Amino acid sequence: MNIKIRRVSSEDLYMVSEVEAKCFPEAEAATKSSLEQRIKTFPDSFFVAEIGGKIIGFINGCVTNEKAIFDELFSDASLHIPNGDYQAIFGLDVIPEYRNHGIAAQLMNHMIESSRLNDRKGVILTCKENLLHYYTSFGFKNKGISKSQHGGSVWYDMILEF
Repeated sequence: MNIKIRRVSSEDLYMVSEVEAKCFPEAEAATKSSLEQRIKTFPDSFFVAEIGGKIIGFINGCVTNEKAIFDELFSDASLHIPNGDYQAIFGLDVIPEYRNHGIAAQLMNHMIESSRLNDRKGVILTCKENLLHYYTSFGFKNKGISKSQHGGSVWYDMILEF
């Protein structure tokens, strides 16, 4: 597969919204208006994966000085600190028919490398228990159960420090 990873553009909103809806339950999925705010506010930390011009996945998140994600970050793009210390990851999405081909790993490695190049101190994310092993494979450390109650799920705080 010839995967191209690139920075998001405003023209990608519809396709990004479609991918999000396929990847997360409604209670956890970002809304189209939330994704639009993210694209406008932090396009430098929002990357899409495409094959033949079709977006099949993406990774995104704001930059913060916090070492853990808190729920307000998901809904309030104004909390983005362009020169902050930590790159947060809000979502790593790959549509089902393209999973298990290393696309998520390519997106994650791209975000990690971008974070390093932008002199961040590290990358933070939350994940469900079944994905702890996946993120530890990138060097993330499990900091335990998160205070986040996003979508009514139990989340774990993860951090990768450079």
